[in-house]
Amino acid sequence: MTDQRRDTDDGTHDLQAGEVARVWEQLVATARRTVADRLVVGTSGNVSVRVGDLVLVTPSGVPYDRLTPDDVTGVDLDGRQVLGTLTPTSELPMHLAVHRTTDARAVVHTHAVHATAVSTLVSELPPVHYMTGALGGPVRVAPYATYGTEELAGNLLHALTDRTACLLQNHGTLTYGTTLDEAYDRTAQLEWMCHLWLTAASVPGHTPNLLTEGQVREAGEKLSGYGQKT
Repeated sequence: MTDQRRDTDDGTHDLQAGEVARVWEQLVATARRTVADRLVVGTSGNVSVRVGDLVLVTPSGVPYDRLTPDDVTGVDLDGRQVLGTLTPTSELPMHLAVHRTTDARAVVHTHAVHATAVSTLVSELPPVHYMTGALGGPVRVAPYATYGTEELAGNLLHALTDRTACLLQNHGTLTYGTTLDEAYDRTAQLEWMCHLWLTAASVPGHTPNLLTEGQVREAGEKLSGYGQKT
């Protein structure tokens, strides 16, 4: 792969091919992981990573196990394709909306079954577990809109206010993070919490205990310092 060049409002910049290739490899690995972990079926989800003003995205309708280093697909923040020949994901408006308006460096969208089921039942996922705090608070459900539209992108941005995850009504999930691992982990945690709530809510004669706003906030503050310090 040769060095790629692109034009931006700030002028012409060089992107080192090695960096693009490395990030693309990580993106493809994450996309394949969503299939392996049964968060998507076939090509129903999509993944993106931002490198400067370039957004690498999974292409539309291509099984992830068939993607190669030569299939790298990238657009600028206005959606103009600047890398590759494969058509970018149909959900590009959604990914670009998140990359343009948040500190996201990676976005993961899935059709995870439990999360999608929850999206058909409530307007936000009840705070049934303290990991709610890791996502900024109770996860909202963005109102339904046709996939791949600016309307859907607008709905999800509203649902993401002060959050790093949302559910898409009758559709699926979207999470973002500063890395692919972080975005993916948030997707997995969201699906797990949805499964947990559906399981607890299905017990006859019982109503799940929910955490208070203060408990969720306290957990979120504590989780922000979780893990090894670097």
